Amino acid sequence: MRIGIGYDSHRLVEGRKLILGGVHIPFEKGLSGHSDADVLCHAIIDSILGALGLGDIGKHFPDTDNAWKDASSIHLLARTIKLMKQQNHDVQWIDSTVIAERPKLQDHIEEMKKIISTAGIPSTVLNIKAKTNEGMGLIGSGEGITAQAACLLKPL
Repeated sequence: MRIGIGYDSHRLVEGRKLILGGVHIPFEKGLSGHSDADVLCHAIIDSILGALGLGDIGKHFPDTDNAWKDASSIHLLARTIKLMKQQNHDVQWIDSTVIAERPKLQDHIEEMKKIISTAGIPSTVLNIKAKTNEGMGLIGSGEGITAQAACLLKPL
């Protein structure tokens, strides 16, 4: 068994859609980034790459490459799952947390799991939690959103 952890954080800005777990969430701001800036998918990708010992998302999908400009993070996750399978591993469990003061995310979690499953992670092995930062720090003041993920992989 192999374990990996992932983390991502992006600033909230006007003029962008808010995408989390592949789901468009109605909100007055979105996350700034080279791709769609989906911090949940990015944290999951980093946790899988970490478990495989293959670096991080920036190594595989660099923000200096226009091929990934405005890319769907669900697409990046699907490519990561394909790489994981080429490395003869399979996901046994992913536990993730999205930390955002606003908007409230609880009502979107089941849809996030459904969309993420289309990338190749069955919803039965995916846990997503939504937390606030209790008004503390940059996340608590509503300047950004962050996500963390832990992944357990099993060799095939």
